Amino acid sequence: MERIVAYAGKKFKIAYAIDSDGSVPGHEFFKALDKANQAKLSVLFALLADHQSTRNPEKFGDLGGGLFEFKSFQIRMPYAYAREERALVLIAHGFLKKRGKAPRSEIERAWRILEQDPSMRARLRDRRSDRKE
Repeated sequence: MERIVAYAGKKFKIAYAIDSDGSVPGHEFFKALDKANQAKLSVLFALLADHQSTRNPEKFGDLGGGLFEFKSFQIRMPYAYAREERALVLIAHGFLKKRGKAPRSEIERAWRILEQDPSMRARLRDRRSDRKE
């Protein structure tokens, strides 16, 4: 399956991770959003891809162990930097956060999806021990 690119920038290409069944959960979530929320997330994709700017903690989160998230109000899209392809960022999936921190179940789901993507396998072998808490 060909990778779906969300945004190709000057420094990074942002794409959606491919799950083991060939589905692309991040892209499916993004397509289901209304146009206004798609536009807000697209701005965040551009900030990272063009400027490598993730300094705003209200828009970018660190979930630990090499997993990060795009944040737009309650919308969250976990992502990680690919190991096998330079300058590639992979979005795992998306979800609506109701309160507090990102639910552990959503973090684990992101890792499960990313583990299936060929561009992430080497990186995840190195990181597996980091996320066992």
